[in-house]
Amino acid sequence: MSKADHMLSIIWLLKTRNKMTAKQLAEALEINIRSVYRYIDSLCSSGVPIVAESGHNGGYSILKQFKESPLIFHLDEQKALIHAAAFAREGGYPFGAALNSAIEKLKKYTTYNQLQEINQHLTAFEVIVPGESSKNECALQRIEIAAAEKKSMIINYQKDEQLQPTIRQIDPYGLITWKGKWYIIAYCHLRHEMRSFRVDRILSFKETNITFIRPVRFSAREFFLSNIYPDLSVKEELIVIHIKGSKRIIDELCEHWFISYALLERTCQDAFITLTEKSMLTYMPHILLNFGRGLEIVEPNILKEKMINMAAEILAHYQK
Repeated sequence: MSKADHMLSIIWLLKTRNKMTAKQLAEALEINIRSVYRYIDSLCSSGVPIVAESGHNGGYSILKQFKESPLIFHLDEQKALIHAAAFAREGGYPFGAALNSAIEKLKKYTTYNQLQEINQHLTAFEVIVPGESSKNECALQRIEIAAAEKKSMIINYQKDEQLQPTIRQIDPYGLITWKGKWYIIAYCHLRHEMRSFRVDRILSFKETNITFIRPVRFSAREFFLSNIYPDLSVKEELIVIHIKGSKRIIDELCEHWFISYALLERTCQDAFITLTEKSMLTYMPHILLNFGRGLEIVEPNILKEKMINMAAEILAHYQK
């Protein structure tokens, strides 16, 4: 048996027999007593809570809490973890090496039949997510650590290619991945307010020893989405948009992440959407252009006029 097998056997024996001496463990495993001591030390170093008691009735035992919460997964749980890891890798998860190591450990301690079935399911399950490559992996790891340790950072940030980069001190509250891009949600000391910063636009950064206090109830997710989705709380400012099209086209339109949030009502061939005028004229033309002549704008006229102007600009661009 390998060292790992002996260590697992010691854990199993201590869980089932409650308390055993080093001599009893050595006899049960048919190994040298000195090997038992080495394995016990390795298990303790790995975080297994083994308690040693001296005296006549002494021996080794495992804390009750560890016994009641064993890290033993059945097949469906193993499958779910490995499938979730596939999503994380494709989504640009920055701690890929640790994730791969954890999955290898999971596979190592499965039975032969479980491993065979897991491999069968893996060949039938693949994930394709158009996201960023691993070029930002190191940066994401360091940013995540700074956010967890509540340490401020100095970043050289280029918001737009046509603008000069700016040096900013930020307090990173968390990382968000959205539509293939990573963002830091942070308090910006330059603007004195919360901002989101695209990681791929950070030219350089460094950690500081300056600590900050993260608001207890702050949610990076909620902050980010509140700046993405339109504000639909002011009813008197909302405009109803009526779109007609075939069932298939209307289905595709209503599945769009922005449209689904603002969808008021839909029928087989009609969609009614409520937006502020600013949101409508900013986002809707770009969304509707993707459907070409498959959709008809019934109302409002202001949106029709915006579409006409945009189409004219595109035509003039390519006529040059």
